[in-house]
Amino acid sequence: MTIYYVNSATGSDRNNGTGQNSAFATLSKVESLKLKPGDSVLLAKGSVFNEQFDIKYSGTESAPIKIGSYGTGAAPVIHSGGDGIHSLYASNIVIENLKISNTGTAGIYGGSVTNWTVRNVEIAKTGMSENAGAVTFRSSTNVTVEDSKITAVKGDGFWIEKVAGVKLLDNTVTSANGSTADAVQVNDSSNILIKGNHLDQTNADSPKGVIALVRATDAVVEDNVLTGGGFGISAPAGKNVAIRDNDISGFHGYSWSFGVGLGDQGNARDYDISGNHIHDGAWGVAISDASGTSYTRTNIKVHDNVFDDLSQAALKVDRPASGSFTNNTIETGTTATAISPSIVDAHTFTVSNNHTVANVETVLASPVAKTAAVTEASADPAVAAVHDNLKIFSDTGEAHRGNLLENDGSDNDTLVLRRFGDESVGKHGLTLTGDYGVIHVDREGNYAYTLDETKLPDHDGHVSESFSYGINDGNSHHTDGDTLTVYIHMDNLLG
Repeated sequence: MTIYYVNSATGSDRNNGTGQNSAFATLSKVESLKLKPGDSVLLAKGSVFNEQFDIKYSGTESAPIKIGSYGTGAAPVIHSGGDGIHSLYASNIVIENLKISNTGTAGIYGGSVTNWTVRNVEIAKTGMSENAGAVTFRSSTNVTVEDSKITAVKGDGFWIEKVAGVKLLDNTVTSANGSTADAVQVNDSSNILIKGNHLDQTNADSPKGVIALVRATDAVVEDNVLTGGGFGISAPAGKNVAIRDNDISGFHGYSWSFGVGLGDQGNARDYDISGNHIHDGAWGVAISDASGTSYTRTNIKVHDNVFDDLSQAALKVDRPASGSFTNNTIETGTTATAISPSIVDAHTFTVSNNHTVANVETVLASPVAKTAAVTEASADPAVAAVHDNLKIFSDTGEAHRGNLLENDGSDNDTLVLRRFGDESVGKHGLTLTGDYGVIHVDREGNYAYTLDETKLPDHDGHVSESFSYGINDGNSHHTDGDTLTVYIHMDNLLG
């Protein structure tokens, strides 16, 4: 087990490379060696290598070949007119603590490789001469990429094709650009785990989306934050696919844009879509097929998700499918379902036990809060805030008078606020402006007062704000008022 050192600034290819003071100068010198299991190639931090690094030899499971770095300072950088790191048929390789940028094609390319781990690698501005996946693996087995960062590349952030055993863990992809680029594209692969990643296509020059998971078998996509793109997760065909506990937002640009979509490139079977927060986009979950082909879509379960700020429906089913839409939470203003009449008549896709709430923050706060909010929502479908025994609603029905600050003047402990000024009850609470500052009542009924320093009184250290508000149910109008007194320690504040 030999450690080889490479330093582009102080090394020489005439050295033996086995010590920091006898480092090689180039990656091509390393390529001339026959690396053995357990060997390591360490690149000096601060070094810059303008060449493709070919990995030709394999390690073993217990003694992989490692490519890493040593020293202090910035990570070593590989530039290349081709790939940054390239390999065919090598197995049991670990690549870590490097930077790859400004390459003509891929940052890392592996074809027919086995047992590769890439960790803490930064990849930027790859695919400059052609669209290429920044990290590309084809026809391979057991590939893991973790804790790595991909930024401003041309082509897909990840391109994974025909790989058995894929783990993408805790990575960041920002702006995978190009006409065919997604942050992650996985095709015809199996045993897939995509977890804990932050994938942002908000500013990408791409008409596509964030994750494309095509013809996957045994896949889990969970705990990711996905932002932007024409779609969040496209899983158009596959078997045994779980999409759960992701935050998916900002999917815009097309009338068909969706948070999660399936059913348009092949048969889709046994999908579990649960625990996701899908918001700020067009459609939520779309089970669809624009071409009208006869693919089958069976056992599609959509449950325990939260949907809000959608211009279209939380669920779209416009092609034959079997499954269910249950126990989801949908914010007021978002349509729950858009299901073709023929599918409704066929009774193959059930809709039950879903809940509408005026605001979703309490549902998202914690599992306990989610349970409480759903229970509350079942009886009171438009709760905007709760404080002690006072429930603030934004809904229709008979208006009630009440005291916003004191909680003791409402009829039956219920205050229904139809409008305040020109605004209905907002999704983050109520804001009332007074002579000396602003009071905010959040959705949980907590009060916060912000004093305007330019209006500090020059008298006895307290201010008294009077607020009035109207309650209007469309048939009758009531007004009410409250007074808030705030005592100020002037010496501490001004001294």
